[in-house]
Amino acid sequence: MIQDYKNAVNNIQNEIKKYLISSKLKSVILGVSGGIDSAICAALVRPVCDELGVKLFCRSITISTNKAEEILRARNVGEAFGDDFKEVDLSKTFDLIIPEFVENYENTDKTEHGFRIRQGNIKARMRMLYLYELAAKHKGMVLSTDNYTELLLGFWTLHGDVGDYGMIQNLWKTEVYAMAEYLVKNIKNKKLSEALDSCIDAVPTDGLGITNSDLDQIGASSYQEVDEILIKYLKNTENKDILNHKVVKRKIASEFKRTNPFNIPRNKITDIDYF
Repeated sequence: MIQDYKNAVNNIQNEIKKYLISSKLKSVILGVSGGIDSAICAALVRPVCDELGVKLFCRSITISTNKAEEILRARNVGEAFGDDFKEVDLSKTFDLIIPEFVENYENTDKTEHGFRIRQGNIKARMRMLYLYELAAKHKGMVLSTDNYTELLLGFWTLHGDVGDYGMIQNLWKTEVYAMAEYLVKNIKNKKLSEALDSCIDAVPTDGLGITNSDLDQIGASSYQEVDEILIKYLKNTENKDILNHKVVKRKIASEFKRTNPFNIPRNKITDIDYF
């Protein structure tokens, strides 16, 4: 786990600064959800955008199932850190297209868990469509807000959550929380500090209406427990004490997402090794 968060924050900001300069991007696009991951991304990238004169667009995109407290936190984060913030409600669009997207919609059990997951995936992909259109318009890139814990668990939507650049993709969830606490203590602007702080104790949720919290879906009591189990498993994949844990089973079952898209290796098709 990270020991020096000051150094880690500086490293992240230096890396994205170099990327923005080399890519000659004019803007950064961030979907803010009211959760800790998007909030810390806003806090990390804001000083870099200020230094480079790159515009930070923050969008709170809601679709039917977002809770009022999530929307409020997203608004506070977006208004505090974004140069351009808007709230976008795609609920009517979602309700309009769902009967067209779901085969045999009229006879589908709307309470079935699998159906709720598929609906959540569509919502995530709709949000990403919106963010990428905005990025194309303003010559920018979309920030990823996933962390390493979510990556290993497959706790994200293919073609719906992954953006162009991940500042925290290789941070454990517990490190995300610890880094957020460090930033709250060191951000001098009270409005910015309070906006980030409000997300630290919030119940983690994807806002897709599948369950009441992320941990309900994952099958654990805390992210501390989740990270400890994953680290134990990565150190010894034959550890029989945890092989049957829901966290480990989810990690194994979601491997296909981490290798997506899968392309047949050339040596499996032909023995000619040149083009």
